Amino acid sequence: MQLRIGNGYDVHRFAETEEPCASITIGGVSIASKRRLLAHSDGDVLVHALCDALLGALALGDIGRHFPDTDPQYRGIRSLLLLQLVMKQVRDLGWDMVNADITLVAQEPRFAPHELAIRQSLATTLGVEIDQISVKATTTEGLGFAGRKEGIACQAVALLQRQARA
Repeated sequence: MQLRIGNGYDVHRFAETEEPCASITIGGVSIASKRRLLAHSDGDVLVHALCDALLGALALGDIGRHFPDTDPQYRGIRSLLLLQLVMKQVRDLGWDMVNADITLVAQEPRFAPHELAIRQSLATTLGVEIDQISVKATTTEGLGFAGRKEGIACQAVALLQRQARA
């Protein structure tokens, strides 16, 4: 059995000003927030980290190499679409995802109420079972950029297994 592991990390900064009905997209789920995240795409920091983990496991570079923020076709794109394209590439190369373990780092908003919806969104997009996706969130106890509520970070680890040959 061949296994590969990949690690992904991403960060997005919050906009400076608060907006009355702002929201952010995390794991494909819209979550109420005082400020939106600044990004070329929808700013889904969790999906970007997961894409990097999947690509990294197969030494395929990072999300920026495949979907550069200098390319206008990706402006405002839903990150779940990018995740679908990455997962298709993984499968086309003969690999399946065993599991992913993901940690969001943010002082706010609170992610615990959205954990199940995020896991289901990712499982559906990846074509895997929900128990193959772990999503956790932590604060930094007020330390660093996340603690100062300047942005959100995410770290993802993905384990891949070579597909069985028929």
